[in-house]
Amino acid sequence: MLIKKPSDIPSSEITDKKLYINRRTFITGAAAIAGAAAFGIRGLVSPEEAVAGTKLQFAKSKFSTDEKQTPYKDVTTYNNFYEFGTDKYDPANNSSAFKPLPWTVRVEGHVKKPRTFDYEQLTKLTGLEERVYRMRCVEGWSMVIPWIGFPLSALLNAVEPLSKAKYVAFTSIVRPEQMPGQRRAVLDWPYVEGLRMDEAMHPLAILAVGLYGETLPNQNGAPVRLVVPWKYGFKGIKSIVNIKLVENQPPATWNISAPGEYGFYSNVNPEVDHPRWSQAKERRIGEFFKRPTLMFNGYADQVGSLYSGMDLKKNY
Repeated sequence: MLIKKPSDIPSSEITDKKLYINRRTFITGAAAIAGAAAFGIRGLVSPEEAVAGTKLQFAKSKFSTDEKQTPYKDVTTYNNFYEFGTDKYDPANNSSAFKPLPWTVRVEGHVKKPRTFDYEQLTKLTGLEERVYRMRCVEGWSMVIPWIGFPLSALLNAVEPLSKAKYVAFTSIVRPEQMPGQRRAVLDWPYVEGLRMDEAMHPLAILAVGLYGETLPNQNGAPVRLVVPWKYGFKGIKSIVNIKLVENQPPATWNISAPGEYGFYSNVNPEVDHPRWSQAKERRIGEFFKRPTLMFNGYADQVGSLYSGMDLKKNY
């Protein structure tokens, strides 16, 4: 099934973040523990308390943009997460039953030290940082989101990749009893994604465990997700349970579903249109007028060398 083209989001009447959190807490019965005691200087709170809305300890990152951030309400209520439904509002409406903890991520494949990390171990690999990134959806809308996370390279280095490792394959969770979208054959479950090894090791590629200073809400990929800001948003696989270092290019869900529309690389490129819409311009959520799409989503100076000599229209 193809991604539906979204309608525009009105910028008026933005709900105050605290009021919005309280409303969602009342509806779902979740106990948001804002301001809970931090677990160690590098970690989150204790695993039993790490629910959506829990405050995180983090440092500001030099990689952040200073552009105006998209309101919390829009970031957490308008997004794609087909495991909870195909409408942009489905993830927020249908994810309250999802249980993000306890959680483990298995890292294996062509590595010297395969290992299973629990949630707390993941967050303590290195200090957490706030990375304010531009994010661009293939459908033509964009956001600026303050992610909280750590470099993907820190996780990969911990398992010591072998020379045969050329790509990194990611697999998401399958829980149809908690993820109603998985009860339909919209996509081939589980959701899978992949990066080339040099992309995965780039300092801009992160594993996010939070946004806006707090742990990830279920609808945004709790408890851990991939964020690669120079690529279209669907490359950011959510609720990751397995990472495997492999020799050959791994499968990617949308590339499997519609290879003529969604390439493996999926770099933001205003010169390569989607078959059903132009990629030359985008509309930032909360704005009326469109703006020009930037090559590699504005990160060309940092990542352009990764694709030196490649035909970016062929390798879209």
